[in-house]
Parts: sequence; structure tokens; C-alpha cells
Amino acid sequence: MSDTLSAAVEIARDLIRCPSVTPVEGGALAFLDKLLTARGFTVERPVFSDEDTPDVENLFATIGSGAPHFVFAGHTDVVPAGQETDWQYGPFEGEISEGVLFGRGAVDMKGGIASFAAAALAFLDNHGDDFTGTISFLITGDEEGPAVNGTSKLLQWADEQGYRFDACIVGEPTNPDQLGDAIKVGRRGSLSGIVTVKGTQGHAAYPHLADNPIPGLMKLMTALDAVIFDDGNDRFQPTNLEIVTFDVGNTAFNVIPARAEARFNVRFNDEWSLDSLKLKIQEILGSAATEDLKWDIAFRRDGSDSFLTRDEVLIKALSEAVEAETGRCPELSTGGGTSDARFIKDYCPVVEFGLVGQTMHKIDECTPVKDLDELAAIYGRFLESYFASKPKG
Repeated sequence: MSDTLSAAVEIARDLIRCPSVTPVEGGALAFLDKLLTARGFTVERPVFSDEDTPDVENLFATIGSGAPHFVFAGHTDVVPAGQETDWQYGPFEGEISEGVLFGRGAVDMKGGIASFAAAALAFLDNHGDDFTGTISFLITGDEEGPAVNGTSKLLQWADEQGYRFDACIVGEPTNPDQLGDAIKVGRRGSLSGIVTVKGTQGHAAYPHLADNPIPGLMKLMTALDAVIFDDGNDRFQPTNLEIVTFDVGNTAFNVIPARAEARFNVRFNDEWSLDSLKLKIQEILGSAATEDLKWDIAFRRDGSDSFLTRDEVLIKALSEAVEAETGRCPELSTGGGTSDARFIKDYCPVVEFGLVGQTMHKIDECTPVKDLDELAAIYGRFLESYFASKPKG
């Protein structure tokens, strides 16, 4: 490592310099492979495929044996940089200016991976032969993309190889304002759908010869938009439905379109399951539709249920590490969107904690280098506490 940069900062900078725009590997997994292999990790990089989605390379690295088996999960793929000339510094240059590291993925979430890699390597250096248990990295290149050939399949693959995890931290940027603000201990579910109404195309001056689908679709979506699904509870925010598009694909002023469609997304709490929510939405639309309305609904296959992690050892160890390093007692939050934790919760208890998320996906995405070092210190303190508190296998 450099004499002037900490391990966490140097790893983050090197990862940013890999243009791993989803689903391209871009050298990021190769960099981690080399870094972790040199320290004794066993590294595998399975590639997964599926219909109508790009092939994705992933990484699984492990060291140690037996329980407890702790896994750190994350993604090296990033969203596109947009117009690169709009950036103060190149999005893949990893420039450091006045104590701030700039680049796509600095926050979401190459910085989190870098901090945990630095913490894990320091932990192993400190313990060496005294280390009992297992530490693994589960890293995908498909979190920002379809999320089909990434974490979900990597978990299935690891399970087939005989790996059993006791706990996981996902290094997503969970903090709204300052490092130490919040730990995500759960997530609302997500369900997306497309409502389509079919009509008959015709001339706008002769509506009796056509059937305009737009009023019918407006009626259906107004009914959906008006529903109050619940008031939330002490664990989750209220369920919320948002209409995100309303399209007919019509550029002419004198043509009645043949079809119209609207898309929506629901973020829902644990008072609903995917199945019960789908039934509720179908009931709402069915009640709003007239008998002669030709409508249909299709739900996307990437829906996910809500979850809440209750593992006291995992949450306590991380909360105490955060407070010890930052002086802030983190909120235990279930707000925000979805993440790959929705897949991991089926295999082991999982929480999320990473950097401050204010610049993620933005032009000039960046993080203070001190936050990277502080995050590495939090992860390091967590590892010490977690492995000291768990029974050995």
C-alpha cells in the first residue's frame, strides 16, 4: 500500500479506476481477486446466465473454517457516469482533492467494499493463527442491473457448495447525513406492475368509429392511486404506491390510440405479502373497471417481500462499533428502497451499514477519505466483537 494513503482509501481508489458499469466487470473483481488471494483467501468467480439478461461475473472469497461464518456482501458494478465532461474529475480516475475521493462508486458501493477489505485484512494480520471461524466476501456485478445473475444465484451456488452463513453485513450507503446515523435492519417489500387497456385506433374526429383506451386507464389508475393500504406500524413506514409512467406512444393529435399502459411500484410493509398485495391490487382494479373495459395487469418477476432482522448479537456488535467510533447511536431503520439484502435474508440474518448516501448515483459522486477510514475502523471493531461473542464451531 501507499505510504500516504490508508489501505481503505487506496483500495477504494483502485476500485473506482475500474470502469465496471453494470454489467461489465471492468477489472474490479480481478483487482479484488488479486488482493484477497495474496492474503490467503480462496477466490472463485462464477458467471451466471439467464434468458433475456446479460451474463454476469461474480466473486466469492473465503478464509478460515467452521463457525461462526460471517459474510460481507456488496457489488462492484456501478450506474453509468452520464456525461463525463460534467464531472469535476473523471468518474473513473479516483481523484482525491482536499480530503475527498471522487468517482463513480465512491459511495455506492466500492467505498464500502474497500473499507471492509481493509478491516478484514487488518483483522487477519492481528489474529493470524488465533483466528477461529470463517470470513467471506460475496460480491456481485449485477446489483445495479436486473439483479438476476448476481447475488441471488451466487447465494444458491454457495449453498450448493456447502457454505452456511451465520450473519451478513451489506455495505450499502445507509447513512443520510453523517456516518453513524443509521443501520438498516430490514427493508420494505417492492412490487412493480403494468396495467394495460386496449381500445380501437381511429380518427379523433370520428370517435364513434374508435374506442379510446385512455379514459379507462385513467379511471383504473385513479382508483389505485386513491387507496390507503395501511398506516404503517412501529417497524415500517406505511405502504406506498407510486404511478411511474403513463404511456400511449402516440405523437399525433388526430389519432385515438389503440392501447395505453401505466406502470406502478409499491413499497410495502410486513402487513402484506407479495401474494396478498397482488390480490388487493387486482380487486381494486376489478372494482374500478366497467364490464366492457378490456384491461390486463402484469406483475414483474423481481418483486420482493419485506423483512426484519432480529439477530441481537449481530445488531448489538455493529451498533456498539458504530457508537464507539463515531459517538453516535445509530437508528435501526427499515426505510428506503431495496437492496440485495432481500436475497440474503433467506440464508442468514443480515443488516446494512455503509457510507453517507447523499452523492450516490450523482455527478461528482464522492466521499471524504476520513469516512472511509472511520468505516474501516467500525468494521474492524465489529469483527473483533462478533468473533469474540459467537460460539466457535
